[in-house]
Amino acid sequence: MLRIGLVQMRCEKAASQENLAVMAGYLAEAEARRVDILGFPEMCLSGYADPTRFPQAILSLDGHEVGQLIEMTRGSDSTVLAGLIEANPAGGKPFITQVAARGGRLLGSYRKLTIKDEEDLWFAPGQGVPIFKHGGLPFGIAICSDISNEQVFAACARQGARIVFELAAPGLYGEQATRDWRSGFEWWQGECQKHLSRYARDYAIWIAVATQAGRTVDEDFPGGAWVFAPDGRCLFATPDGAEGADYLDLDLEKNLVKQI
Repeated sequence: MLRIGLVQMRCEKAASQENLAVMAGYLAEAEARRVDILGFPEMCLSGYADPTRFPQAILSLDGHEVGQLIEMTRGSDSTVLAGLIEANPAGGKPFITQVAARGGRLLGSYRKLTIKDEEDLWFAPGQGVPIFKHGGLPFGIAICSDISNEQVFAACARQGARIVFELAAPGLYGEQATRDWRSGFEWWQGECQKHLSRYARDYAIWIAVATQAGRTVDEDFPGGAWVFAPDGRCLFATPDGAEGADYLDLDLEKNLVKQI
């Protein structure tokens, strides 16, 4: 049995202290619920920001903000997956990175492989697809537009991952004043169903999704959490894109999901 938490949270741009305070509440809740792996959405720490407009959103893995996050996991058995804009050690464009931390230690990180559209102007792609472990369970991470890159999921499966966390912040197009929240949510839900159901079935892996939610200073995000079983079925889906967290027990052998 694997107990996971999937967080749909509003992550203001370049507001790491504000975002860390919100994350601390979810971390405490996850610890109380004895969650094994807690997935936060893409760039939850930095906020999803254009780094040329918000240079203060660029953080270092050895910097104060990531250090605060790691320290928040001290004394906890939960593995925490959190996203940020990572300063490029080589001095080039920054990376979109998801870190894994547990027990006051940085376990590793994954740099988003699939950089396309406007992101190509702002970010560098990562190299390689690492695998992480919680206890003896291997798992992988995919970030947002990786959803259209089958090779990320194939690489996770090839290395023995039982579950892949798709952690996302797909910005919604259109004017904020006339936002149709339902259609934005349904669009992202459709993307997840189209791609992830097939990857789960073809590679016999679990896939769990956590998405940024709500309105930031200049951009909106659809929210939503889903879980796909290795037979391709969607066994859990949020009814809408509201902020919050979902806590689930996954029976990895029997392909069952129970909300707790």
